[in-house]
Amino acid sequence: MLPHSTLQTDFDRHAFGPDFTWGTATAAYQIEGAVDRDGRTPSVWDIFSKQKGKIKTGETAEIACEFYDRYESDLLLHKELGFNAFRFSLSWPRILPDGIGPQAGGRINEAGIAFYDRLIDHCLSLGITPWITLYHWDLPHALEQKGGWPNRKIVDWFAEFTNICTLAFGHKVKHWIILNEPLAFSVLGYFTGQHAPGRRSFRNLLPAIHHTALVQAEGGRIVRQNVPDAHVGTTFSCSPIDPFTPRDQAAATRVDALMNRLFIEPALGLGYPTRELPFLSGIAKKVAQPGDMERLAFDFDFIGLQHYFRAVVEQSYFMPYLWAKDVSPLRRNVQTITEMGWEVNPETMYRIIRQFGQYEGVKQIYITESGAAFYDTVQQGMVHDPARVSYHQDYLKSTLRAKQEGFPVAGYFVWTFLDNFEWAEGYRPRFGLVYVDFRTQKRIIKSSGRWFQQFLND
Repeated sequence: MLPHSTLQTDFDRHAFGPDFTWGTATAAYQIEGAVDRDGRTPSVWDIFSKQKGKIKTGETAEIACEFYDRYESDLLLHKELGFNAFRFSLSWPRILPDGIGPQAGGRINEAGIAFYDRLIDHCLSLGITPWITLYHWDLPHALEQKGGWPNRKIVDWFAEFTNICTLAFGHKVKHWIILNEPLAFSVLGYFTGQHAPGRRSFRNLLPAIHHTALVQAEGGRIVRQNVPDAHVGTTFSCSPIDPFTPRDQAAATRVDALMNRLFIEPALGLGYPTRELPFLSGIAKKVAQPGDMERLAFDFDFIGLQHYFRAVVEQSYFMPYLWAKDVSPLRRNVQTITEMGWEVNPETMYRIIRQFGQYEGVKQIYITESGAAFYDTVQQGMVHDPARVSYHQDYLKSTLRAKQEGFPVAGYFVWTFLDNFEWAEGYRPRFGLVYVDFRTQKRIIKSSGRWFQQFLND
């Protein structure tokens, strides 16, 4: 356990109210492993991670945390820490090996359905409420070979995937998240090439954005149709955007439109932020079909905010479309940064909740991810991570401030439960409350996990 003095805070969980949700967040590709077992076929990340230079550490998620085999004991750890909700995603290629369902000539992998059935049942048996994310970046490679997200057919492919999943699990699971961070997989996957599938082309960008926004709404409609009393939302990675100097305000406004407004505003019926980002007008002119702009809107029950850091930007004539670039925390002489190079600034959690909470159509907000990677080491069989403890204490304090001011914050999901495969960064950045020795798969609850255990059980 942590020393008693380290555990002290000037608030407790009761300040958030009796109905506040406390959970952790995970993703199938980052923890499951078993990538070629029981009928699962490759995802775009399986292919991407094997390409030289794509993953900084040269690693893949073929084994990851072995959660596919260890979920029962792992969820017992989750229960021990005191969390009442577990957010996980469904692996699209584990459920539909061809990417497409029977309506399009594909097949359902019953072994994949059975795995998630067992996982859900185990959550429920432990008193842990399952929260399902339908898409957390693991597009079946078979669909990428057909064009992936820039292909208009993705709307139908995703609709059938959603239909199959909700009919299979909707009688047990009421909390559904349609997409995880649409900006990340559309822009980083199809424009900058930093994430899978690694395509770099402006030609791909607008179709990928538009089809993602359509899928976001269509998925919501299918969940609401198939799941009685569904609680349906979607999640956005979001950051307050500040100008480096007063003359950089226009650049900050453009970056804010891209990072924070691009997908929430179409869902709210406000359309794309084309005034700030004129290149988006190409969607209506070249990509959209009749009726699309109306189809973008969906009345979500909640919005998930995934917040880690703020961005400070300056004008740049070398960055097309945005004409802006990030000013690193090191250049700004920020004293507290994470292993990812992200600024730790708890005030920004309050600011981003306030920004999204001011939208008239946002009825409820969950922090569906927040966390920090630090250099964790095992000493005498223990992992002491006081910086991560402080991070969560301070970001929770800012969350509570927003809630007490009347913003509809209803839950906090820690990123993440287990150290895992952190996408293009490999296994080195550790965000977990539970340390994983990836050589032996041994689990060690960190001091941050013990802090939450005491906080949630007081």
